[in-house]
Order: sequence, then structure tokens, then C-alpha cells
Amino acid sequence: MAPSLEAWGNFYVIVGSSAGALTGLQFVVMTLIASTEGVRGRGESISAFGTPNVVHFCSVLLVSSILSIPWTDSHPVGISVALCGLIGTLYSIVVTRRAVTQSFYQPVFEDWLCHNVLPFVAYGTLLVAGLALHWSTAGPLLGIAAAALLLVFVGIHNAWDTVTYIIQISSNVATGPAPSPSPPAAVAPATTPAGATPPVASEAPGGTSASGAPPA
Repeated sequence: MAPSLEAWGNFYVIVGSSAGALTGLQFVVMTLIASTEGVRGRGESISAFGTPNVVHFCSVLLVSSILSIPWTDSHPVGISVALCGLIGTLYSIVVTRRAVTQSFYQPVFEDWLCHNVLPFVAYGTLLVAGLALHWSTAGPLLGIAAAALLLVFVGIHNAWDTVTYIIQISSNVATGPAPSPSPPAAVAPATTPAGATPPVASEAPGGTSASGAPPA
């Protein structure tokens, strides 16, 4: 078991370090949310679209730490990774429920894919690969690595998606809705006696017409 894990050592150093550093990215996103009018205070939406990104990064960091331990037996490794996958799978179901029940933001297909489907697939892969480590090492270790990398990219995508959404809301709040044009005032036609020439009204400096009548 040790030589197999040693071959993946550099991979988990890179992925684990990236996950730890990228956790700070989500703190920046939460700061933007707290300072954006119209977004802050939406706890149900943050639980569905913000908090899971921190969980994904921490899960990758945890898996990388587990795989970096110099194990001599595959059994405890498989159990540890499978537990991570099981907890992550259950958490993905909870996140999906939160996304369905929240009313602040209406998710589109890309949101369902990156916030719910792909994390569920990644955690499910960790669960299956962890259990399979009891019988084999090459295939399950490859599956664990793919799942960890998928969670990192999903977290980056979701954090970036949140930032762009906040920028759009901030821009809309700053500019405000465009004023609707006022309809032109209706002018009633003047009536003149038969055969008479209608007077020509000219604007006087005082705001009245030259004929002495106030303008319509």
C-alpha cells in the first residue's frame, strides 16, 4: 500500500494545498455578499450556494491529508475515504433540498449541475472508491484523485459564479431602474368662428402666450 500512495504523493500535495488556499476565496465571496445591498441577509440562499463551496474545499483537504499518511494497510484508508464520501453524499442531498426550498434565486441548469449534480457524483465516487480499496488499489486511487480534483474545480466555478452574480446585482442597485418616458400631453384643438383666422400663439417671457391666455 505504501508504494501506491507514494506515487500519488505530489498530486495530493498540490491538490490539498490548493484546496486549503482556495478556502480563503470563499471568505472573500462572503465579504462581498455581506457588503452588497439586496443579497445580504439571505441565509437560505447562502446555505444552498455559498457554504457548500467551503465544505467541498475542506473535503478535498481532508482526503488529501488521509491519502498522505504512510499507511501500511488499505483497509483503514478505504474506510476513511468511504466515510468522507458518505457524509458528502448526504450533505449534497441536504444542499439540493435547500436549493429547492429557497426563494431568493431561481437556479438554472448550470446551477443545478455544478452545485448539486457534480458534487453528488464526486462524493459518490469517493464512497465507492473507498470501499473498493479493500480489493484493489490502482483503480480506486485513480477514482479518489478524480473526485478530489472535480470538487476543487466545482468549488472554483461556484465561487466565481457567485462573484459575477453579486457584481450584476451591485450594478443594478447603483444605476437603478431606467425612468419610463412620460406620455406627451394631449392638446385640445382650438375652436374658431367660421371664416375667422385662428390666432397664432407665441410664447411670452412671462410664461403666457402673446394673446394673453395662459399656455395649455
